[in-house]
Amino acid sequence: MTARLPLDEQLVALRAALSRNDTLLEVLRRTATLGLPGWYLTAGCLFQTVWNVVTGRPPAEGIKDYDVFYFDDGDLSWEAEDKVIRAAADVFADLSAEVEIRNEARVHLWYEQKFGVPCAPYTSTEAAIDSFAATTCCLGVRLEPDGRWRVYAPHGLSDMFGLVVRPNPVLAPRAVYEAKTERWRRQWPDLTVLEWPAAT
Repeated sequence: MTARLPLDEQLVALRAALSRNDTLLEVLRRTATLGLPGWYLTAGCLFQTVWNVVTGRPPAEGIKDYDVFYFDDGDLSWEAEDKVIRAAADVFADLSAEVEIRNEARVHLWYEQKFGVPCAPYTSTEAAIDSFAATTCCLGVRLEPDGRWRVYAPHGLSDMFGLVVRPNPVLAPRAVYEAKTERWRRQWPDLTVLEWPAAT
């Protein structure tokens, strides 16, 4: 069982699983050409590819979009972020998948309006990944200039390979976690979804 392998072997298994999703590999390669500071491909496209592989589904099945985070606190204007988004749209224009690019240095400017709770400014892309609603989702991958894969996984990979979804109550409200997990359970009924912790 991959979830019980040593971490170095899990990393090999992660790359093997993700490499079965041709769209994901293409997004990685093309994002690497954009020169975005501190970027990662992150969120659903990663763990859902692994869930698909583990459960014998087509690797890209049910993946809604491919999220790319970067971090540039030198210019927090929407215009600067939009310039990056438009440049990326040209790079990904012929891909059938939707690629969403966001500057995580700007999240605190709009998060409360969207989710109802304030968000302190992030200090890095990694800090943004740390705040996902489930620890299982806290994963980022990027290609380094020398072709190496850089993997950021602050909670490890065992839950992801074991189809366990664990809450991460550091920022996102309980309702966000429950809405996401309800949707995921419909697509991957083998998931074990742990309950949001009771208030203390």
